[in-house]
Amino acid sequence: MNDIQDVFKRYWDDLQRVEDYMSAALYSDISLIPQVSGHLIGSGGKRFRPLLLMAAAALCGYQGERRHPLAAVIEFIHTSTLLHDDVIDNADMRRGKTAANHVWGNAASVLVGDFLYSEAFRLMTEHGDMEIIRVLARATNLMAGGEVFQLMKKGDPEITEADHLTIIEKKTSHLISAACTVGGLLAGAPAGQIAALGRFGLDLGFAFQIIDDALDYTASADEFGKAIGKDLAEGKMTLPLIRTLQNCPAAERQMIVEIIRDPDRDETSLQVVFSIVQRHDGIPYALNMAQNYIEAGKNQLEVFSDSSPRRDLMVLADYVVTRKF
Repeated sequence: MNDIQDVFKRYWDDLQRVEDYMSAALYSDISLIPQVSGHLIGSGGKRFRPLLLMAAAALCGYQGERRHPLAAVIEFIHTSTLLHDDVIDNADMRRGKTAANHVWGNAASVLVGDFLYSEAFRLMTEHGDMEIIRVLARATNLMAGGEVFQLMKKGDPEITEADHLTIIEKKTSHLISAACTVGGLLAGAPAGQIAALGRFGLDLGFAFQIIDDALDYTASADEFGKAIGKDLAEGKMTLPLIRTLQNCPAAERQMIVEIIRDPDRDETSLQVVFSIVQRHDGIPYALNMAQNYIEAGKNQLEVFSDSSPRRDLMVLADYVVTRKF
């Protein structure tokens, strides 16, 4: 029986090749670039998106060298958004370490994030084709739009569940979908299989972010790698809170709204919101929705025959909803 550790071991050599590409691409005589980017990239991370690309390519029969630089492209795009996010959110921690913006400042974090974007596109043009470039460019564009939409909805107690799912789709799902799609494109897989991989990745992306929403209320900071309750403290309206606002009594809803709208809210008031969310069904509702997305994603893989890579993708899907960080 496969588990997540077995999957990582199976692709270990490939993931090391991805690390090699990232290290080489980050070499610069401008010392701040490797310092800031290496601080985040070198602190670990799950390498979930590169792993999905590897498994999707293997599922479609491709084992060539282009997997590695294109997986590095995916990770660079992802990492650049983390650097920018931490500036927007004034984050203290990322992957269990002090966030780069608190070490080198906001300007350095933004500019090195921009460098990673540009490096991703340089690698993309060297190792991709026009269709791969189109997929990755579209995902990057949608992510940027999702960031803006999330900023618009920050601290808005009238945000709808549909609004939040739109943010997730743009900010998280499309890059994960692109990783899976690129694996199929590299193999020259039939259009139906490529579409199935893209939909599989899209569903995983929804589940991944919804689980993050729930972990902000349930995980430990040591496991999660960033402060617990940070989304709430920043005024981010995530699924457990949105669901609670929809279903809690009017008095509790008014209390939450007043706290969210108060720019001087403190830890005590945030704990009030925390306790109301945990008292209602917001967290179980989110977990159940994430599981439904995973089941829908796994169903997309039915167009493929049973194989070790298909089972690996199934394990990765299940990991999304069982992870603690």
